[in-house]
Amino acid sequence: MKIVDVSAFYAPHGGGVRTYVECKIAYAERMGIDLVVIIPGEEDREDRRPGGARVISVASPKLIFDGRYRYFKSAGPIHDILNAEQPDIVEASSPWRTANIVADWKGPARKSLFMHADPMAVYAYRWFGQVAPRDTIDRTFAPYHNHLRRAAAKFDTVVCCNPDLEARLRHAGIPNVTMIPLGIEADRFSPSLRSAELRAKMLAKCHLPEDARLLLAICRLSPDKRLPMVIEAVSVASAKQPVGLIVIGVGRDRPMVLKAIGGNPHIRLIDGVRDRALLARMMASADGFVHGCESETFGIVIAEAASSGVPLILPDEGGAVTFADPSCSVSYRAGNPAALVHALDQFLDRDPTELQAAAVRRADQVFCINDHFDSLIDTYQQCTMTMQAA
Repeated sequence: MKIVDVSAFYAPHGGGVRTYVECKIAYAERMGIDLVVIIPGEEDREDRRPGGARVISVASPKLIFDGRYRYFKSAGPIHDILNAEQPDIVEASSPWRTANIVADWKGPARKSLFMHADPMAVYAYRWFGQVAPRDTIDRTFAPYHNHLRRAAAKFDTVVCCNPDLEARLRHAGIPNVTMIPLGIEADRFSPSLRSAELRAKMLAKCHLPEDARLLLAICRLSPDKRLPMVIEAVSVASAKQPVGLIVIGVGRDRPMVLKAIGGNPHIRLIDGVRDRALLARMMASADGFVHGCESETFGIVIAEAASSGVPLILPDEGGAVTFADPSCSVSYRAGNPAALVHALDQFLDRDPTELQAAAVRRADQVFCINDHFDSLIDTYQQCTMTMQAA
């Protein structure tokens, strides 16, 4: 099988989609799948990976609101590559322009729209969810659903990664929706990596002793991650007992995050940790993982924390819901600062040893990335079999 992934959200310096694509490349090389990934880049170039997969960069302009990302300016170069490659499956990773580019390609391949983004949750519901009901917001943003229905009608399958998004897509009349959960690198994250020494160092960075509680927040620094809300809530909750928070991430909202931290010595921002082995050890060594974003299409970093045996504090919407387990997590009303403070109070009132033990017991239940790709390839094989039968 030959797959071409038109990956608009691939950023060279990190992010969930980049992590996903790199895992897909490794899987394809192991399974003998011919994989080509087309990304928007600084220049036209082709990188051949050791196992045979290729990453083709198309010279593309930067996004105005986030210079780490670029966008495909025109369909011509993408169609030229698809015509040359003649894949069995062509996958569009974005519901915006990329969906139209792939939908309009006239080649014979089966087409898949992979929902790596949930624009309604990231923007519309986040902006107006506190003042208007969902039905009203959906009617106001009807042009988006109209666009998605028109594009999706030209795809053989629309893949999403959490039940909440699946239900909303079906309710909006999007055809051929398939829900396939994402997963993580199973051999990368583990409770066995917990280190008392590393935990003590992270608490010391927060100017706290070893008997304090240590929380982590790991994400892109952007408005949808609601980090100022998380920081404020931790600051309020820490008035009852010592709590340190390490925030790990990069992004355009760095000034806002630093402003939210202010002079609080117990909250520290660390630029993105590129060493994945170190990141896994940091996760396993924390006492809790707190997340502010309710618009995750899956929540890879949440899955990584869960697989590390870390208790979770999560919003009650989006991909985060998949990981809510009363034995080792606390949920709060999404986007509500007071609800997050209450959830943190509940979390801190629980016995940390019991919480940690429950989280460790649950750690091996997280979906593995290879399981995800097995299901995805099975879906694509069914698509190609249907094409052959026709």
